[in-house]
Amino acid sequence: MLLVHSIAEDKSRAWCDEPPSCGGRLVKRNMDLVLSSIALALLSPLMLVIALAVKLDSPGPVIYRSFRAGKKGRSFICYKFRTMVAGSDALKESLGRLNERCGPFFKIADDPRVTPFGRFLRKYSLDELPQLWNVLKGDMSLVGPRPHPVEDCAQYSSEDRRRLGVTPGVTGLWQVMARANPSFEVCMMLDLVYIEKWSLLLDCRILLKTIPAVLAGEGQ
Repeated sequence: MLLVHSIAEDKSRAWCDEPPSCGGRLVKRNMDLVLSSIALALLSPLMLVIALAVKLDSPGPVIYRSFRAGKKGRSFICYKFRTMVAGSDALKESLGRLNERCGPFFKIADDPRVTPFGRFLRKYSLDELPQLWNVLKGDMSLVGPRPHPVEDCAQYSSEDRRRLGVTPGVTGLWQVMARANPSFEVCMMLDLVYIEKWSLLLDCRILLKTIPAVLAGEGQ
């Protein structure tokens, strides 16, 4: 966390800009507030069922909290439904040799830490629903580059840090175009394309494409 704060305070870093106009930023924020509020209201019964199922599936908290790198590299607590056994973070180092992704990403297709119900939640990205609270708080946007763990961002190159210049999102261009692609380079390329080509229309298109992408069940 301290490392990310130091990155945020380093004035020599080159950040990509947020949407180019104050008007665009205001509309984007208002859209986040309205849509996330509606989504929370509609999905609250489902979220309650998921919370009960997580509690029954394995011992441990219902919500998993982790420090993620937000805009300008500032860390924030990101919320997810817990999909792994309690204490899973302590086991990550011992599983490093099984990592199937290059670069800062850490992902194992058959991660032994994931609970049976957790696999279902990940398959359809239902574990991400609590991040609607992050959107309401302003830590995240509905659309933007996914927030990476603080320790992953510590491995960024100076070029990679450009993605930290904008508010991270619940979904993004990578999620709808290359969800199953394990390449860090592809993820980074699509995130930077999104930042450079941002428009409200692009956000709307990504939100609409997120629904079939989630229903396809390609999450891991």
